Amino acid sequence: MMRPAESSSSLGSDASGVGNAEFDPIQVTDAGGTTGQVTVQKERASWDNKIQFMLSVIGYAVGLGNVWRFPYLCQQNGGGAFLIPYFIMLVIEGVPLFYMELAIGQRLRKGSLGVWNSIHPLIGGIGLSSTVVSFTVGLYYNVIICWCFYYLFNSFTATLPWSSCPNDGPNGTINMECAQSSETAFFWYRHTLDVSPSIEEPEGIKWWMALCLLLSWIVVYGCIRKGIKSSGKVVYFTATFPYLILTIFFFRAVTLEGAGSGLKHMLTPKLDRLKDPTVWMDAATQIFYSLGLGFGSLIAYASYNPPKNNCRKDALIVSITNCSTSVFASIVVFSVLGFKAVLNHEKCIHLHELAHNLSEVIPEHNCSLENQLNQAAEGTGLAFIVFTQAIVELPGGPFWAICFFLMLISLGLGSQFGTMEGVITTVFDMKIFRRFSKSILSGGICVTCFLVGLIFTTGAGEYWLKLFDSFAGTVGLVMIALMEMLAVCYVYGYKKFALDIEDMTGERPGWYWCICWNFISPVVMFIILVASLVFRFMNPPTYLAWDRHSGETVSREYPTFALIVAGMLAIAGILPPFVVFLVRKCQGKLLTTDDEVSEAELRRVGTASSTLPMIARETKMNCDNDLEPIEESGYSNLNTVTSVSQLELSLPLRAKFHFELADD
Repeated sequence: MMRPAESSSSLGSDASGVGNAEFDPIQVTDAGGTTGQVTVQKERASWDNKIQFMLSVIGYAVGLGNVWRFPYLCQQNGGGAFLIPYFIMLVIEGVPLFYMELAIGQRLRKGSLGVWNSIHPLIGGIGLSSTVVSFTVGLYYNVIICWCFYYLFNSFTATLPWSSCPNDGPNGTINMECAQSSETAFFWYRHTLDVSPSIEEPEGIKWWMALCLLLSWIVVYGCIRKGIKSSGKVVYFTATFPYLILTIFFFRAVTLEGAGSGLKHMLTPKLDRLKDPTVWMDAATQIFYSLGLGFGSLIAYASYNPPKNNCRKDALIVSITNCSTSVFASIVVFSVLGFKAVLNHEKCIHLHELAHNLSEVIPEHNCSLENQLNQAAEGTGLAFIVFTQAIVELPGGPFWAICFFLMLISLGLGSQFGTMEGVITTVFDMKIFRRFSKSILSGGICVTCFLVGLIFTTGAGEYWLKLFDSFAGTVGLVMIALMEMLAVCYVYGYKKFALDIEDMTGERPGWYWCICWNFISPVVMFIILVASLVFRFMNPPTYLAWDRHSGETVSREYPTFALIVAGMLAIAGILPPFVVFLVRKCQGKLLTTDDEVSEAELRRVGTASSTLPMIARETKMNCDNDLEPIEESGYSNLNTVTSVSQLELSLPLRAKFHFELADD
């Protein structure tokens, strides 16, 4: 039996966000009457109410991709026909994995690192992979928020600064770079980013971007410094405000000239596109990333739920809300893009007529409305170039610009809170950091992210951001999710998991969940993983660099050093599970003897007064005859036990199991 001090140093943190874990000794008496002390972890933090949890998860899942990625995929993959594979993938891939992550986090009441270590020490690297991916994604995701802050500050003017080209050319003429591109593209590439010609020419840190990035991290730290106790209150705004703005935009957008043309272009199904396998791959990956699967954040959020929470209902509500938001945002976006297309169409016809009078020729097809609607844009191109051009044409442009970028900031912050929670919870679980408070750890992580993120504020910052976006969280996340599902169904055991869900929700999972968890979802994720790897090898990575002389982007190949960084990012996300497996496997062979139980074999059973019956059942299932009957003393039934001081354990069992009571 370990002494209290020694036992305390071996326990994982509660990752609760309320400071350091505190432990009190309790008495454990074995069947022979021998009494010893073990340490018991005090109360774990929890959500103030169910609404707080739901808003946090919705704010995490509904992010920038719902606004600027999903509309692009609809436009490129058959319009309304894309909704068919999208909702099929939601049913067979998205919802099952979302439900599984919520359930396993709520059941084991630990962060991502603790969950997979508890299931089996050899697969503990899954939690580390989630942390690495979350950290690298959090690095660049906050840069996008900082860009939104910059545009927000520039929107508080009577005339939007991206509405016209500056007259700073020779003799007061119009700037040629702006004239050859567009007002919004010039403001984005030259004023905002002051972009360099290539990733090999960083051209130093842009101070205005560095200050905006600092502001972004200060805002994030202020909201997450106390874990869910602080971020749980902020989500009342960050999770609801985007819907308010989207609703305002909706009623304005559908009344614009050309809105009908934009919606018709979006919703008209092109069923022949369903024969293209890339359409199905795009649907699967969009579902995967838009729900935030594999980051460990859902597991961390669910670990603060009460044990009897109905996580199945939560998974269904959040998944449907997320996908409905994507469709709703697409209606708004295409209404505005339809308005922009009609204006450009009319301008093009006017220029054609003018050129005709001057005996010049402009190809007629360039002026077609269909051609204007087919000009696809995604990501930063949609938000900072295309959409801002449409805002300029709206009456009261600065007001709509302020609303739009406030919405993007709110969407970004909600997702960033969840991403960083996945990192901080794991770090807080590590023994080496247990002595520090949650506020200090959160501050240290945010400062580190800011310093590393300064690379994104250089002239080549956008190029580096796209490299991180392409390699940091693509293949790694899919592999993590596949490992998670295999670990739960085939290591932890589906039957055992189903019993746990029945204990929590009062209803055992039906045939749909059984088939998806055991067969369909792993196969789909395996196909996505293989297809992603094949695509990477068959298509050498390139990036779009801004050419100031032609006023447009040109495709360039990444230099060798950038490809090395990309490879390191990809490997960092998938390597930890294999490293942890090999290290612990070798450690077990070296340390285990026939005479004693090695440190590598120690198992900790974390429980709470309300989940103690499940732990007792689980322990009996795992240990067979080693566990002597648990006898109660002073309690009428096992469901009301609030102390393990009277649990009678045999000496061999005490060597294998450590009971940890976290009061509800």
